[in-house]
Amino acid sequence: FSSDKTFIRVLKLQRMDSKNTFSYRHFFFSVCLNFNMVGGQIRYSIPEEMKKGSVIGNIAQDLGLDLKRLRSGRARIVSGENVHYTELKTDKGILVVGERIDREQLCGDVTPCSFSFDVILENPMELHRITVEVLDINDHAPVFPNRDEPIMFDISEGAAVGVQFPLQSAEDPDVGQNALQNYILSQNDNFILKQHANPDGGKYVEMMLQKPLDREQSPQLSLKLIAVDGGTPQRSGTVNIVINVLDANDNVPVFNQTVYKTNVKENTVRGTRIITVNATDADSGSFGRVTYGLSKMKGVTTHILSIDKITGVISVSGDIDFEKERKYEVRVEAKDHGGLIGTSKLILDVIDVNDNTPVINILSFFSPVSEDAPPGTTVAILNVKDADFEKNGQIKCTVDGKVPFKIESSLSSYYNLISDQYFDRESVSEYNITITANDFGSPPLSSSTTLHLKISDVNDNAPLFDKNVYLAQITENNSPGASIFAVSAKDSDWNQNARISYILEETQVSGSSVSAYVSLNSETGVLSAVRSFDFEQIHQIEVKVKAQDGGSPPLSSNVTVKILIQDQNDNPPQVLYPVQTGGSVVGEMVPRSADVGYLVSKVVAVDVDSGQNAWLSYKLQKVPDRALFEVGLQNGEIRTIRQVTDKDPVNQKLTVIVEDNGQPSRSATVIVNVAVADSFSEVLSEFTDFKHDKEYNDNLTFYLVLALAVVSFLFITCLVVIISVKIYRWRQSRILYHSGLPVIPYYPPRYSDTLGTGTIPHMYNYDMCRTTDSRKSDLKFDRGGGQNVLIMDGTMQRADSLFYTRGNEERFCYWQHCAGFRVGCEETALWAGPYRVRRKRSLHRAENRQRNTSGG
Repeated sequence: FSSDKTFIRVLKLQRMDSKNTFSYRHFFFSVCLNFNMVGGQIRYSIPEEMKKGSVIGNIAQDLGLDLKRLRSGRARIVSGENVHYTELKTDKGILVVGERIDREQLCGDVTPCSFSFDVILENPMELHRITVEVLDINDHAPVFPNRDEPIMFDISEGAAVGVQFPLQSAEDPDVGQNALQNYILSQNDNFILKQHANPDGGKYVEMMLQKPLDREQSPQLSLKLIAVDGGTPQRSGTVNIVINVLDANDNVPVFNQTVYKTNVKENTVRGTRIITVNATDADSGSFGRVTYGLSKMKGVTTHILSIDKITGVISVSGDIDFEKERKYEVRVEAKDHGGLIGTSKLILDVIDVNDNTPVINILSFFSPVSEDAPPGTTVAILNVKDADFEKNGQIKCTVDGKVPFKIESSLSSYYNLISDQYFDRESVSEYNITITANDFGSPPLSSSTTLHLKISDVNDNAPLFDKNVYLAQITENNSPGASIFAVSAKDSDWNQNARISYILEETQVSGSSVSAYVSLNSETGVLSAVRSFDFEQIHQIEVKVKAQDGGSPPLSSNVTVKILIQDQNDNPPQVLYPVQTGGSVVGEMVPRSADVGYLVSKVVAVDVDSGQNAWLSYKLQKVPDRALFEVGLQNGEIRTIRQVTDKDPVNQKLTVIVEDNGQPSRSATVIVNVAVADSFSEVLSEFTDFKHDKEYNDNLTFYLVLALAVVSFLFITCLVVIISVKIYRWRQSRILYHSGLPVIPYYPPRYSDTLGTGTIPHMYNYDMCRTTDSRKSDLKFDRGGGQNVLIMDGTMQRADSLFYTRGNEERFCYWQHCAGFRVGCEETALWAGPYRVRRKRSLHRAENRQRNTSGG
């Protein structure tokens, strides 16, 4: 401190919270010679288990710095042990907890527990050493090894009063007052506890016999050993003790040494012998034979050491690492066959070997560097550490090769990489700098790292795309905000001159701005969808993107992105024919004489999707008899696959499902009613039977009788109607013949399918007239040359009139019995297309007289 100023600030002791947790802050400033750097040290004290974000201290206030200096100097934590536990908030100038701190995990039983790190500031460079002491809280209860298993003792009833039996020691990771303080033995008449202290301050306990045992009274005793600490609140641990009383064995094995000490090098090969212990028992026979064992005292000894039960040879059984544990303490037990145990202690010191290579951390690296930077410019700041001890952890850094750089040491374990001459980018545009760190161990270990330094340039290159036009694809019904495509341009310049921004050029898409369809991330070049696209409305969007660098003046280039909208299976098939109506059931009639392959009907459907999403297939989903009908997989034609027989029911309800080829597929269902009959009377009788079946489904026998009666009645009625119609036509022809009026024949028009779907044309020819009493109806039926389509209205059962079809004509007829009767028919010409209906009405009247006016 002879030539530099020194500042010492003493910070007052502050109470941090209600748990008597204090923060001790001591701030020391020192000056780093020859490098114009300021160094200082602060020490804080905090309790363990503080929440993340809890304030440790005000760095700015304690260092005498303002917040502007912290920000301009890029203050940050650069190195140190366990730096992840803390975080520096430069905007507030405070140091906060960055991660939960467990004192036991951090330091074990070492006190005081602390960790250190460095805070660095630049321009000018300052380095401050921060030490955080972690105070213990009582967050652990004493725990016995194998606490779930009781401690077993076999003690002879002849054991002398005053004989002591060592018990397992409990472990409490806490320290100080929070550590293990006392042992308590459950109330009994035979044993009391004797507590002892180890030279290192640890405690162990022995159970002493104060009253002779009587095996005849109590062959077994059960006790509890309780270990308590001194924290607030107090914590405890318990283990059970089971004592089996044996016959007399009055001598305890005795070791030839009370404490064994030895050394072992880390990384010692497993199986290596360390030391041999020896214990003797003055008893004879089985009570004088001794077996050896180890019990844990300190360190992870159960995995590190093993002992031969007969010879007492202790060997290495695990990996010994000096950096993890520098000393092991273990209790050696000698047990005779009478259950008496003698103990000794083994202290094992670990010797460090040079088994850790130096670790190089790059704290700061300034790249690129301007080619006009003067010699002595700092290029990088390094921190080099070696986990080994003493000379094995001492480091020397060098720069490999012939490069214009050199290494200078600033502080302990900190190094500066500085330039040694002027740069010339036109000669060399970049450097690969290899830094090697060697320790002073035997043999020495080394590590190296390579820095890639670039020299900055001027802006003389425009951004370039690898293509003039990009093609992108997106599936319709996308989510708004979904990524479509990413454009990328390259600029051979450096730094800001090579920083590219992407701009979406304003264009029109379907009369709207392109920004209403897509958005562009100016930094990443990712094109995203603003809305959900519909392939049925728009197939393609063309976007123009400009890439512009950050130079002065800026340079740019353009590219076109064509976005193709891909179809998605979002529309189910639509059935055009047969049309499903709510008031009536559309059916097809199949004669019983139909051959195999007879075309019953054809299901016509369309799908507004495209590609394979519009490929339709037809399947029979529900059918009374799968051996009778089939549907064409591609054309939807329903055909018979066998000869129709008399046993086949009249009413056949076929459910056809239409599926597209999309993934997943969509479908539509249509119901086709098929009447298997040779005449309309059979259909009507079956329909009547079906209606009665719905109303009276409680008595199956009644339905069968009623159906037989109705069929018989309809058959007789059909015969009467046919004869009546013949007579009527014969009389009409006679009247017209005698009247002398010209007779113009009428041919009903036939309308074919106008949709171009390939469906066969439908021709119908049948006449039917009904009286006001529906049970006395006359019927005449003629089948046309084409396929028959029957329209059955549910209201026909009780109506006084009949709506019927002849060819493509529809008539509404009235029948009345009287002395002279009149027949009135209303004709309608119907266009069978599914979209338009055209009607034409005319009324024809014919009057006849009956000679016998007294007839019904």
